Amino acid sequence: QVQLVESGGGTVQTGASLRLSCAASGLDFGVYTMSWFRQVPGKDRVFVAAITDTGDSTYYSVSVSGRFTISRDNDKNMVYLQMDSLKPEDMALYFCAAGLPFVLRIVRPLSTKDVEHWGRGTQVTVSS
Repeated sequence: QVQLVESGGGTVQTGASLRLSCAASGLDFGVYTMSWFRQVPGKDRVFVAAITDTGDSTYYSVSVSGRFTISRDNDKNMVYLQMDSLKPEDMALYFCAAGLPFVLRIVRPLSTKDVEHWGRGTQVTVSS
């Protein structure tokens, strides 16, 4: 079955960096748009960043643009989220997601409705 397993979360101070990783198995990884979402308790899951199957197109939410970088390694079935200059408002449970196969270019933020497969999440805590 499909598995998306996140890792790399933790507790850091404001301004620090973290790199999240997501290991994918059980799916044709190389055709999927991969993305990251985040969620805080009591709120909806929201889009953070996405990358097309080839890695040629990326898209970021306004709140993380310029600070976060999404990347992927199709040989290893991995997707990454480099998070720099972390802020307390970045604190959330971060989810890896797979959806939208064969998309050439991402032109809008993804919705949870665009996602076919979810990971279980990794917690990021940012202290001020």
